[in-house]
Amino acid sequence: METADAEVAARFRRVIGRLSRRLNASAIEEGLTPSQASALATIAWRGPLSLADLTKVEGLNPTMVSRIVGRLDQLALIRRIPNPDDMRAAVVEITEEGNAMHLRIREERARVFTRYLERLSEGERRAIVEALPALDALADRLDEGQPPIRQ
Repeated sequence: METADAEVAARFRRVIGRLSRRLNASAIEEGLTPSQASALATIAWRGPLSLADLTKVEGLNPTMVSRIVGRLDQLALIRRIPNPDDMRAAVVEITEEGNAMHLRIREERARVFTRYLERLSEGERRAIVEALPALDALADRLDEGQPPIRQ
């Protein structure tokens, strides 16, 4: 069974990597790295966030988050504001320009994904939709109590 599990895990990682590369092209076309686009999306969805919270959600080390936030701030996609709970720290929130870019990236990813889904059979599309709750649960389990995994 361990060999089968290893093969399933390898296949799963390969599929995720291929999907990720296709979907990340939309961020690159906007001039962002995949990590910057991910942080922007997180700030749009969950913001305003402290840098510590962004670090935890993104699974990145604090130095990398600081660089990403610096670049997003430089591009005027986010802004730093005083943290109401700790005046020595800041939180980041998305700007109007950042939200517009986030929506463009999200819409392009949806178009790309839809184009590829339309090439599948009805049964294959249904299987993907039915697998979403299990994939969500898997992502939640992978996130539970795990240290940062990306540098």
